[in-house]
Amino acid sequence: MASTKEKEAADSAAQGVQVSAEIHPIAGEEAARADAASSENGYDAEHHAIANTKPKVHYTDLGLTPDDLHKMYYFMLLARSLDERMWLLNRQGKIAFVISCQGQEGAQVGLAYALQPGKDFACPYYRDLGIMVTLGQTPRDVMLSVFGRAENTDSGGRQMPGHFGIRKLNVPTGSSPIATQNVHAAGIALAFKLRGIDGVAITSIGEGGTSQGDWHEAMNFAATMDLPMIMMVENNRYAISEPQEKQMKIRNVADRAVAYGCPGVIVDGNDILDVYRASIEAVRRARAGEGPTLIEAKVNRFTPHSSDDDDKRYRDPNEVKMARAQQDPVTLFRDLMMSEGVLTEEKEQEIRDGIKRQVDDATEYALTAADPKPEDLYTYVYADHTEATVESQYESLGE
Repeated sequence: MASTKEKEAADSAAQGVQVSAEIHPIAGEEAARADAASSENGYDAEHHAIANTKPKVHYTDLGLTPDDLHKMYYFMLLARSLDERMWLLNRQGKIAFVISCQGQEGAQVGLAYALQPGKDFACPYYRDLGIMVTLGQTPRDVMLSVFGRAENTDSGGRQMPGHFGIRKLNVPTGSSPIATQNVHAAGIALAFKLRGIDGVAITSIGEGGTSQGDWHEAMNFAATMDLPMIMMVENNRYAISEPQEKQMKIRNVADRAVAYGCPGVIVDGNDILDVYRASIEAVRRARAGEGPTLIEAKVNRFTPHSSDDDDKRYRDPNEVKMARAQQDPVTLFRDLMMSEGVLTEEKEQEIRDGIKRQVDDATEYALTAADPKPEDLYTYVYADHTEATVESQYESLGE
C-alpha cells in the first residue's frame, strides 16, 4: 500500500475520473439493447454500462507496481475466501449469521488501498470485509468476530458480524442503524480540519442506505464544510430485497452530488483499477482541502442479503449466475494480471495456498477460543466497572 502518491499518478487519475454529469450516455440502438437486456432474467445491463464506456487505465499510470497488484489481489481473494468459509460454517450451524462481501471486493480494496494506514480513518458498512482486511484486520480476528469470542477486537464478542471496530486500525465501532457510520465519518473529518491534521475519513454504504436521513446529513455537512471525506456508495441494486427503482427515480446515486456541491464520480466496481483511480484522486482532493467526493461503484451482490435471506423470492437466479460468470471482480483482476504478464499460474497458486492456510488456521483457532464471560457484559460500556449478574440486572429494574 503506497504511503504517498506521485503527482503524475494523481494527474492521470484525475483525467480518467468521470463526474456523473459527464458520463457517456448509452444512446440509440445501444440503449434499446440495454433496456431489453435489463428485463431479461433480471440482468440489468445498463447498471454496468460504465464498464464499456469508460476508458481503461494501465496500472503504471496510477503509480502501481506488480507487487502492488499482487497485494491487491491477495486482499480481494482473502476477503472472498473468508466469506466463503463463513457461509460453510453458517450452514453447518457453527456460526449464527453472515453478511457477505462477495461481488463487491474490487470496490472495497480499490478504495482502501488508496489510504495511508495509521493516518486515515475508515467508517465502513457491514459488507466491507475487503476494506477491513486491506487495512490490517487478520483472518483470526475475522473468525473470532463471527464466532462471538472474547478475544475479538471488534467488541469482545458482543457485536454482530459486520459491525467492525478496531482502534489500532483507526476504525471506530459501527452502529446497527443504517447510515450512522456516514455521520461518524463526517465528524472525524471535521476534527481533522479543526485540528489541522492531514487525515482523510472514508465511509461507505449501499445504495439503499442513501434513502436514510443520516446519509444526506453527512453529505451536506461534509460538502458545506469542505471536509476531507470520501463517501463510497456500493450500488448492488438491492436494498435487502427492494430493487433500486423502488428506492429512487434516478439511475445513478452520484447524480445527487451536484445538490451538495461536490464531485460525484461513477466507477466500474468490478474493475479494481478504475476504483483505485477515482479513490486516489478523491484522496488528493481531500488532502488539498478541496472537500469531499461521492464515489458510486456499480457492483453485484453475489449472495442473498444475509444468511437469513432467500433472494430467490425477489430476483432471478440467472441474474447472479450471469454476474458471477461475466463480472466477478476477482476473476477479472486475475485475468488482467495474467494478460499483462505480472501474474503467473505458479504465483497465483502460491497466493491461494497461503490464504487457505490462514483461513484454516483462523477457523480452527476461533472454534476453540473462549466465549465472553457473563461478568464482563458491562466492561467498556460504563466508565466504572460494573459487575454483571442476574441479581444486579433485576436491581437496576427495581425488581
